[in-house]
Amino acid sequence: MELTIRDATPEDAVAVAAIYGHFVRTTATTFELEPPSSEEVGRRIAACQTSHAWLVAESGGAVTGFAYGTRFAERAAYRWSSEVSVYLDPATVGAGTGSALYGVLLPRLLDRGIQVAFARVAQPNDASEALHAKFGFRRVGLLERVGYKLGRWHDVAILQLDLAPAVNEPVEPS
Repeated sequence: MELTIRDATPEDAVAVAAIYGHFVRTTATTFELEPPSSEEVGRRIAACQTSHAWLVAESGGAVTGFAYGTRFAERAAYRWSSEVSVYLDPATVGAGTGSALYGVLLPRLLDRGIQVAFARVAQPNDASEALHAKFGFRRVGLLERVGYKLGRWHDVAILQLDLAPAVNEPVEPS
């Protein structure tokens, strides 16, 4: 099947919520404890679209994954940095969907003026670390015992990718 990467729309919220809900319920990939409703996912998509990006992968008319960039932190001086995430329908893992999503997302963030991308990866997660390494992310930190989920503590690796060389006066992100 042909894979299409496109901007997420409000109509994608149900499919995105279903994919994400699986990870919330069964893994420590995300530290949310309750799956958000499709309405909440729709609000998150809209919020990311205004300043960063939210993309979906579609194959055969079905959403098979999504990736997004959002604010790294609230303070204004962080506005050139973004946190990125990718989630895939478990049936499509290993098919190149994550790479296809990041292949569109990361340049899109750069086009919007984002200079640095960060990913937080709950440990262990070899597949996620390999995907990020493929795009040049490097580990810059490890938060130990930072999240408790599914009956145990989890460490989180902080991965960083410089999307652009540092400049003294960056252009305001759009």
